[in-house]
Amino acid sequence: MSEKKPMAVAIMGPTASGKTAAALAIARTRPVEIISVDSALVYREMDIGTAKPTPDELASVPHHLIDIIDPLESYSVMQFREDAIRLAGEISARGALPLLVGGTMMYFKGLTDSLDELPTADAAVRADIEAEAARVGWSAMHAKLRRLDPVTAERLKPNDAQRINRALEIIALTGKPMSELLGKREKPELPFELVSFGLEPSDRAVLHQRIALRFDQMLGTRDDEGLVAEVARLRARGDLSPSLPSIRCVGYRQTWDYLEGKIDRTELRELGIIATRQLAKRQITWLRAMPERIVIDCLGTDPTGELMHKLAQLEK
Repeated sequence: MSEKKPMAVAIMGPTASGKTAAALAIARTRPVEIISVDSALVYREMDIGTAKPTPDELASVPHHLIDIIDPLESYSVMQFREDAIRLAGEISARGALPLLVGGTMMYFKGLTDSLDELPTADAAVRADIEAEAARVGWSAMHAKLRRLDPVTAERLKPNDAQRINRALEIIALTGKPMSELLGKREKPELPFELVSFGLEPSDRAVLHQRIALRFDQMLGTRDDEGLVAEVARLRARGDLSPSLPSIRCVGYRQTWDYLEGKIDRTELRELGIIATRQLAKRQITWLRAMPERIVIDCLGTDPTGELMHKLAQLEK
């Protein structure tokens, strides 16, 4: 490791891979502070469906970038990058190890590669795109993106409205496809040495079982508890809608449809689990494009122990 820069450790992985447990185990052995790398944990009032750490877990070690905005607000990759770099410096100055823990791979990518050359959001352009989508549907907008930026379209689902909108917005603002702009970026130098671990499943079917079990635990057995009750409280506010990034989070979107009578409870469970599996698949795809990571089998006999052993070796 470089003597000129402090170390920071990234613990990445798909949903239900044990990232939080690994981070808390490390925290029991040394002074650390956790920087959440999760685009859902930033929202207040959204605890169950985001698998937010428990109050006891939050109290056991300092956590950052959790409960920082209202569900009505948005939080960009660049905001995360700026906050994460600032926090890592402050944590290192306090003599603790910064742990960047989460599964939002775009945040990790933005941190290590930067997204400075992409334009900021333009509300008017975004509104025009959404209006067109309302007329023709997001599948047609995906087809349009495929014509204009086939590289970006290839990695997006036809119903991924948020990312399709952003990709088309960038084309409208710059006249260039997002894939071209990203390809021209120079990789920035971080003010710390980042060691990245990927908690990844050796058996996708077992991860799927974990995902189903966790979603069932979130859902509970009654509508007056668990995820349904949480989304019902959000819906009762009256100022939120399914078009917001917060309500588009996996589990929340499906539960919102359930409360509106569009699907029944059985469909809620099935669609929620399917959406979470799809999220995990995308996360794993992102991970495999990060060759610098150290892979840990999250289904092994002691993945946390293996991670801590490899970290200790790197620190020698």
